[in-house]
Amino acid sequence: MSEATQAAPTRGKSKVYPDAATALRDLVADGQTLAVGGFGLCGIPEALIAALRDTGVKGLTAISNNAGVDGFGLGQLLSTRQIRKMISSYVGENKEFERQYLSGELELEFNPQGTLAERLRAGGAGIPAFFTRTGYGTIVADGKETRQFPDGHWYVLETALKADVSLVKAWKADRCGNLVFRKTARNFNPACAMAGRVCVAEVEQIVETGAIDPDHVHLPGIYVDRIVLNATPEKRIEQRTVRQGDK
Repeated sequence: MSEATQAAPTRGKSKVYPDAATALRDLVADGQTLAVGGFGLCGIPEALIAALRDTGVKGLTAISNNAGVDGFGLGQLLSTRQIRKMISSYVGENKEFERQYLSGELELEFNPQGTLAERLRAGGAGIPAFFTRTGYGTIVADGKETRQFPDGHWYVLETALKADVSLVKAWKADRCGNLVFRKTARNFNPACAMAGRVCVAEVEQIVETGAIDPDHVHLPGIYVDRIVLNATPEKRIEQRTVRQGDK
């Protein structure tokens, strides 16, 4: 764990930072592992990724379902060669990713999507590893311990994932860091937040503590160290499909 991530807020200090650049300034460093929420371009921390790009840190390992698209999301960090390794599930729709991987410039640790989610969840829950049937008998299991259990099935041992810094996106936060996600934008964000040593959340709204009904909190503030407001994110989508009008 890098020294930069020891700068988490102390008790009593405000979790709200004026902008993404300020929130990351004393956190990120070369060679770190980052967990980044989102699914495709849905629920990605747009401002935090752009601020991470602008820091110029390099040699990063990024844990994320995918690497965005060319020129947006984590795709920006591929363009600037700041990512050394991706731990991902889906790696399509990004030509630069494909080019770097096939040329040997980018390392890839490929995971079945459910396995990636569970590895992050295990990291946040303090579970060092778990057995899963997913991937047994395929290249996913190469080099990993396998075991047959009394149910007669073979299982693959998968290790937990932890990160120096987590960057996540939520819809709403109170000043204590309790988060509410909006619909499918929740995706990998809670698991990424829990797996990080320090978590920075980008949100569209910040309300006073107590304004969110406790029953509506999706992620408790204990997992969130810093909050950044981005009230007008782009919210791009990968492919826009519309129906032709009736003639």
